[in-house]
Amino acid sequence: MDHFLYRDGALHAEDVPVAEIAAAVGTPFYVYSSATLLRHFTLFDDALSWGDHLVCFAMKSASNQAILKLLGDAGAGMDVVSGGEYARARAAGVPGDRIVFSGVGKTVDEMRMALSGGIRQFNIESEPEMRALSAVATAMGVTAPITIRVNPDVDAKTNEKIATGRKGDKFGIPISRASEVYALAASLPGLKVIGIDVHIGSQLTDLEPFRMAYTKVADLTRQLRAEGHEITRLDLGGGLGIPYERSNLAPPLPTDYGELIRETVGDLGCEIEIEPGRLISGNAGILVASTIYVKEGEDRQFLILDAAMNDLIRPAMYGAHHDIIPVVEPTPGAEPAKYDIVGPVCESGDTFAKHRDMPAVNAGDLVAFRSAGAYGAVMSSEYNTRPLIPEVLVQGDQFAVIRPRPTFDDIINRDTIPEWL
Repeated sequence: MDHFLYRDGALHAEDVPVAEIAAAVGTPFYVYSSATLLRHFTLFDDALSWGDHLVCFAMKSASNQAILKLLGDAGAGMDVVSGGEYARARAAGVPGDRIVFSGVGKTVDEMRMALSGGIRQFNIESEPEMRALSAVATAMGVTAPITIRVNPDVDAKTNEKIATGRKGDKFGIPISRASEVYALAASLPGLKVIGIDVHIGSQLTDLEPFRMAYTKVADLTRQLRAEGHEITRLDLGGGLGIPYERSNLAPPLPTDYGELIRETVGDLGCEIEIEPGRLISGNAGILVASTIYVKEGEDRQFLILDAAMNDLIRPAMYGAHHDIIPVVEPTPGAEPAKYDIVGPVCESGDTFAKHRDMPAVNAGDLVAFRSAGAYGAVMSSEYNTRPLIPEVLVQGDQFAVIRPRPTFDDIINRDTIPEWL
């Protein structure tokens, strides 16, 4: 569910006409719905209400401070994967004891930052990282709480570029080596083992890979406890997918996911953490663009937009689908046209869709990319010296720009020309 609906023939973001935002800020831009963000967070929170838990929003999906404050004020924790994300979360008012630090390449500077500012736990991915954290914590005279990320060798059946739980992936330690790695952790100063971490991938539309992974985690929990380790927390990752194509069957609901967690690990008495990102933010945002030209090709029509691959890279990078709709509601029964929908960047990869059926569009018309709230703005760039596009947050009948569009001067003046040139 989202809060982007046609009303009186015009697409609205909650109670605000999208065309009104376009007139105020220009196109292209991202717009997010507060109501959708909060609803999706609450669905996960309620799904785990049977036990102690924390829902940590995966910031890599959407990291604007306004979004982080909205979710943090609602009780969400944050899953961060860099020092920059940690700093963003703290700047948005999220306390350190609700921040989980994930990622395979944490630096000693990032470790010091998190230990100084407060951290719920580090999700350790390797023995070298573990030794580095031990040294940093010992030098600071503090104890670092850790889980160890195990790789369960489960194929999530998702896009090759976002699968993370197979034995050939770069993440975590092989689950078969867990005993020796946990023994090492217990022997190192400055560390306190508190649990187990697992994450098998993103955009999962089937619960069975989760069941396989979590069953292995349950068995490992019992094994490690028998070996003398105190396992009190299970970080089960995120990855539940969203319906990018509205015509397809919907993926499992958070309630189904929460019940699966209860069935597989609920009897262990552990606090449960999950790290959803896409399902909270994905359908909570749309990308709005203007049509520059409708170009007649030899065997097709091209819909040329003012949004480009630097604004939304998912189609070029992953071959991802986004439903694209007109901002003015089509007349019922209107004959669709077929378009290649492209941006102005000088690469053939700057293509959002090929042979897409949609209502006829004219130059100047606004269109909206659905399900663009996750991995949209956060992955954007200034390729071709195209300014980063505004982000807008809506709440009821109000909207605010939460990231302005920089000017060309803003971009160019970040460069420094050496005196010897």
